Amino acid sequence: MIILLMGVAGSGKTTVGRLLAAELDWAFFDADDLHPPVNIAKMARGDALTDADRGPWLDAIHALLRSLRASDTPAVIACSALKAAYRARLLRGITDARLVYLKGDPALIRPRMASREGHYMPVSLLDSQFAALEEPDDALVIDAAAPPWVIVRDIRRAVGV
Repeated sequence: MIILLMGVAGSGKTTVGRLLAAELDWAFFDADDLHPPVNIAKMARGDALTDADRGPWLDAIHALLRSLRASDTPAVIACSALKAAYRARLLRGITDARLVYLKGDPALIRPRMASREGHYMPVSLLDSQFAALEEPDDALVIDAAAPPWVIVRDIRRAVGV
């Protein structure tokens, strides 16, 4: 099984993903690590990515998912996956993935992003994240305001792992 944690920047995907993967003794991958350097530089400048910018990144994540399936490796992946078309592209041919949406509003997320150190994504891009977000209708929806351990517990109960 693959659990894909999605949501806007600052929703807790990486924190929750690491905790969940550690509890399950599964692999963890942060899709941010697969961005090409040009994308990271663009976001660091405060420029939102376009769909064209995201194309190679989405393809790299899809290749990772295919590799995990081929090796039968259970994993947790943190990935914004903001649009339905992105999720369809990522999960094409991947039948055992569970989508978990960490849902939070700007009032919750903005202070989190402002307090992060060493991350290239500036708070100024949060509005563009919410503008691009197409909330999924086929995901487990979890309140991002809950403590990470509660979110992990709720995910495990819901997906049966």
